[in-house]
Amino acid sequence: MIYEIVILAAIAAFLGLRLYSVLGRRAEHEEESIPTRFEAPESTGAATSAPQNAGQQLATPRDLAGFPPAIERGLSAIVAADRTFDLLPFLEGAKGAYVMILEAFWRGDKDELRGLCDSDVYAGFAAAIDERAKEGLTLDNRVIRIEDTTVHSARLDGQIARIAVRFVTDIATVTRDKDGNPVAGSLDDAVESRDIWTFSRDTRSAAPDWLLDETDAD
Repeated sequence: MIYEIVILAAIAAFLGLRLYSVLGRRAEHEEESIPTRFEAPESTGAATSAPQNAGQQLATPRDLAGFPPAIERGLSAIVAADRTFDLLPFLEGAKGAYVMILEAFWRGDKDELRGLCDSDVYAGFAAAIDERAKEGLTLDNRVIRIEDTTVHSARLDGQIARIAVRFVTDIATVTRDKDGNPVAGSLDDAVESRDIWTFSRDTRSAAPDWLLDETDAD
């Protein structure tokens, strides 16, 4: 009798280990983080791109339903020109790029901005960074939270896809002088910022990169 109990206990332990090995791997897979910024394949060396894996579900008219007619038509035209386009990953990527670009501008990182923006937007950021440095000022700003990210407009200009995204964000801002003393703002008080940024991509390009090509205040 004792021998049979020992055998049954050994079988139960074996089955438990097998279940753990399967469910444990599945749980680890399900907990993997989802990219929240534009990430380019390593082979391209690009700094920003929307996820464009071949295995992703393609955007369909149903996925685009619920937008105003003009936006829906624009998104549908982009899908027709680029069958790899997927709206939800794009918006997650846009949110990540928004934070990356702001932080690069605040710390004066021109190299990173050059890879994330088109030439005109980059020139504007670079000029502001140079002027700030000339005055001996630095920015100690923080994105506290992004309250909302929505499509403001979408269109296909020839083969160039352009999607404007509205960001509603709480940002804490501090400007410091050359000695590090605060001269404006406070990290204790976040201010709501409403921005409309337009991202563009050549749908004929094999690279999945989107660049910031326009910035506006809402």
